[in-house]
Amino acid sequence: MLDFCSDVLELSIVGDDMATLRRVIDSHFAPSDAILARAPFQVPHVFVSDMDSTMIGQECIDELADYAGIKDQIAEITERAMQGELDFESALRERVGLLAGLEEGAIRRCLDERIRPNPGAKVLVETLKSRGCKTVLVTGGFHHFADEVAAQIGFERVAGNRLEVVGGKLTGGLVGEVCGSDTKLAVLREELGLLGDEAVSMGAGDGANDIPMIEAATYGIAYYAKPKARAAANGWVDRGNLTALLRLLDVPEKDWVR
Repeated sequence: MLDFCSDVLELSIVGDDMATLRRVIDSHFAPSDAILARAPFQVPHVFVSDMDSTMIGQECIDELADYAGIKDQIAEITERAMQGELDFESALRERVGLLAGLEEGAIRRCLDERIRPNPGAKVLVETLKSRGCKTVLVTGGFHHFADEVAAQIGFERVAGNRLEVVGGKLTGGLVGEVCGSDTKLAVLREELGLLGDEAVSMGAGDGANDIPMIEAATYGIAYYAKPKARAAANGWVDRGNLTALLRLLDVPEKDWVR
């Protein structure tokens, strides 16, 4: 047991059968928070995270759709996209199209009334930064939301989609290229390219469009994730909040930045 936290167990196991180890942990410890690694744990040099349902507890487009009276319709499409049942870009453009005519002011109301960081998000990000880690928020959602969420939590860089607004109303379109799974992976690789071959990375997300990023990261974390995303990850949080990642990385609670 790690002596600073009695509910964290660190195991060193001979062999390299990750699949069997996962099955054992899920059989005997579920629900659990865990990271599986082939080298000693260390604080990552770069952390790239999804936003919706990872760093915040909501899906922004679903909440925004409620101001247009079509939340259920859009939420169904969102869920299928996050499960990997629909092409992400097509599903995004369809949902954005349904918001055509919505007043831009609804975004401000949604931010103020609905959008909240998940427990532990700010502590996680600020503590990682204090250890020299670069933090990046990359979302298939929108800069209207992500820029403010990043400022609240402490992320140093943001990548996302841009809603087109004309005359104070959403047009139902996007500005520029779509930020999806390819972008998330590209951002992770770009940041790693600046740090060198020995850099350690952590990527976190919950849905199908996070899978390439999760698979490419040293520590790929599935946060209360959809089944396909969890299966792709070598780490997961199914039990605690985002500070569980600090515990798993052996960062003592006395050193957390609150």
